Amino acid sequence: MPKDSHGHLIPGVVSPQRQVPASIPRPEYVGKAAPTKHTGGDVYAPDEIALIRESGRIAAQAIQLVGESIRPGVTTEELDRIAHEFLVANEAYPSTLGYRGFPKSLCSSVNEVICHGIPDDTVLDNGDIVNIDITAFKNGFHGDSNYTFIVGEASQEVTDLVARTQEALARGIKAVAPGRQVNVIGRAIEAYAKRFGYGVVRDFTGHGVGAAFHSGLIIPHYDSAPQFDDIIEVGMVFTIEPMLTLGTHEWDMWPDDWTVTTKDKSITAQFEHTLVVTERGAEILTLP
Repeated sequence: MPKDSHGHLIPGVVSPQRQVPASIPRPEYVGKAAPTKHTGGDVYAPDEIALIRESGRIAAQAIQLVGESIRPGVTTEELDRIAHEFLVANEAYPSTLGYRGFPKSLCSSVNEVICHGIPDDTVLDNGDIVNIDITAFKNGFHGDSNYTFIVGEASQEVTDLVARTQEALARGIKAVAPGRQVNVIGRAIEAYAKRFGYGVVRDFTGHGVGAAFHSGLIIPHYDSAPQFDDIIEVGMVFTIEPMLTLGTHEWDMWPDDWTVTTKDKSITAQFEHTLVVTERGAEILTLP
């Protein structure tokens, strides 16, 4: 548990919010209903990019550490504990904790959960997949990343979905170049995903990140998105985080106002990096 008789996830028990030492600076939105609107743009100076890279490295290392504990029988609550303790030990604040009321230090999205799953007493089973999304805030900057892990051994269909979603991220990153519109990224991702008949989630996107957790810049992962026409510039920092499904791209929201599942309960995978635009393309800022 908690799964229903069809094996689909149901809400579990969420433990009390974990504490962060008072010595660790908080993002401005902690304790507020919503963050202050970001007005600083998405292009950063080299010294700021270095600080985003440091936050990104901590987030990536936290994901790596969590991944070492993913196995049948572990709960997503336990994975949250591991990440939380690592982040605060590195003097970083877990960006999700208190963001618009989110109660945990990572997002754990299992099987049909597209994104924003809340860690609870859900026990991972052999053959499940779980996406771990961690953002670290340190020195005034956020670094955001996620990775989908296979629990034990999954079916070939699910294993292929996970590998191809990671490849879709790589193709999206390769599409980045100064002077292009951001919608070229989604064009590259969906062109690849269509080869396998995968659904490409549209309503949850990549975003500007750095001084703000979400700056307002939107990075689409699907084709035919001409409305997202921001021009890619050198020094721009944003995430690419495609979500591919074995079925529909349509979704439902749980009553917690966070957990997003595929409408047809099909399995879905996601990968994400924070990157900075360079003169030749992009550099990943969320590497361990």
